[in-house]
Amino acid sequence: MKLFIRLLRYLIRYRVRLAAAFVCSALVAGLTGAYAWLVRPVLDDIFINKDERMLIALPVAIMAVAVLKGLFNYGQSYLMNYVGNQAVADVRQDLFLQFMRLPVRFHDANTSGRLMSRISNDVSLMSNAVANVLKDLFQQGLTFVAMVGVIFYQNWKLAAASIVVVPLSVYTMVRMGQRLRRLSTTGQEKIADMTSLLQETLVGIKVVKAFGREEAEASRFRDSNMAYFRTLMKSIQVSSLASSHMEVIGVVGVAAIIWYGGYLVIHGAMTPGAFFSFLTAMFMAYTPIRRLSGANNIIQQALAAAERVYEVLDLETEQNLDKGRKDLVPISRTLEFKNVSFQYESSDQPALTGINLTVPVGQVLALVGSSGSGKTTFVSLVPRFYDPTEGAILIDGQDIRDYTLSSLRRQIGIVSQNTVLFDETIRNNIAYGREGATDEDIVKASKQAYAHDFIQRLPDGYQTLIGENGVKLSGGERQRLAIARAILRDPPILILDEATSSLDSESERIVQLAMANLMQHRTTLVIAHRLSTVQKADRIVVLAHGRIVETGSHAELLQRGGQYQRLHAIQFQDVAG
Repeated sequence: MKLFIRLLRYLIRYRVRLAAAFVCSALVAGLTGAYAWLVRPVLDDIFINKDERMLIALPVAIMAVAVLKGLFNYGQSYLMNYVGNQAVADVRQDLFLQFMRLPVRFHDANTSGRLMSRISNDVSLMSNAVANVLKDLFQQGLTFVAMVGVIFYQNWKLAAASIVVVPLSVYTMVRMGQRLRRLSTTGQEKIADMTSLLQETLVGIKVVKAFGREEAEASRFRDSNMAYFRTLMKSIQVSSLASSHMEVIGVVGVAAIIWYGGYLVIHGAMTPGAFFSFLTAMFMAYTPIRRLSGANNIIQQALAAAERVYEVLDLETEQNLDKGRKDLVPISRTLEFKNVSFQYESSDQPALTGINLTVPVGQVLALVGSSGSGKTTFVSLVPRFYDPTEGAILIDGQDIRDYTLSSLRRQIGIVSQNTVLFDETIRNNIAYGREGATDEDIVKASKQAYAHDFIQRLPDGYQTLIGENGVKLSGGERQRLAIARAILRDPPILILDEATSSLDSESERIVQLAMANLMQHRTTLVIAHRLSTVQKADRIVVLAHGRIVETGSHAELLQRGGQYQRLHAIQFQDVAG
């Protein structure tokens, strides 16, 4: 019930249209009741009393009812679908915004495929319920009330006997609905697994083909697909069983009414017209009950989907968890790590331990070390993708947790090895770095990133669509766009995470020139496996097992003969040979 009320809150925003739809539904229900009521005068006045005036008046009345009912039915259908679909669009928008606001650790724990399933499959099930079932609840519920009114008007004793089957119908709907809801939850989890597998396979399609694993992946998908199919068939079985039960209960009720009503007509306690009007109303009342039973099945599926959606919507966002109250101004003195330790929730070993480091403003600090040494974790703490388990990170002597997240991240630019570009134009991808950037700003940033020349050679220049994640560009071109985006952002603090590790020598040379422009007058943290890319850094920090083991310049560290010298020897032994 709480879930249903939460869904209704989205509908209240459109209360005027909702009220108009309710009025139309009430009129449709009343006019449907008029059909059943008109059966009595048709039989008694035309066929039994042979009243010629009624022979003209009643068909005209029936046609008038049909026209009015059609108009109001159109109105309630359009209005209810508008309200329902708009409300679900709002839910979908809120869910997407929630994904954007949730901490990085949430995205670490959930695959993108499963999240896509929430926003597509789960919300679609809610859409079906809110847009279509809500219409049925209004119209069929009011129609049932109108039919009951006609039934009691014709013969209250017969009506009282006829509603005995209602508790049986309600019991069936409740029991079957509970079972269907559990199955629906399982089914949505299965389809989330299938979506995740599909997304993972399509992203890695080159690896699949390179290793000849097409059939193996097809087998994995088949297993997931059949698991969902089996759950779906169980849901259909329960739904069909509920429909059959409702059919049997309805027929038993109608059979009892025919027997008792026929007895009353034979003994003169009821006219044939009144009985057939009653019977028509009974049949017409059965249709809303059957429709409501079907609606209940869809509602249970939608509530199961709503549980999964609200499970995400109820999580605390970064903004809720953010205790910062100050706006950060550009760094003027130092970035300091003060006894910082960090451990991932899924790990039993710390990723960083006891980090103490001060980076003066404008300094280029390089981070080196073998895989798993903690380099990426180190730089991820600066924009507060994660917060330290112990210790603090300070900017100009102030804990960064005292600043608002938005003001902190405005001061930071990131260029990573896995460049993220959008299926948009080159212009819009660069402009992503700063809202409201002019064409002149974008061209200037592109020139500084050594990207302007290759952009000009493209068929549509800056308006060229680059495909998903820049698939139509080379690695070096993608990286230069990312650098142009960072230059446009003009951040005081810059993070370069393996920015050249996947490039060939020629592309690396051009990207290095672009990065040199980017790093000017900025406090820069550079991660690189290739030691050749960090030799000109002001200071190099060597990490091992989450600890700082060495610091110094390139020359100092080589002379010291420690970890850095060994890493350098490993990388350059082939060249020396």
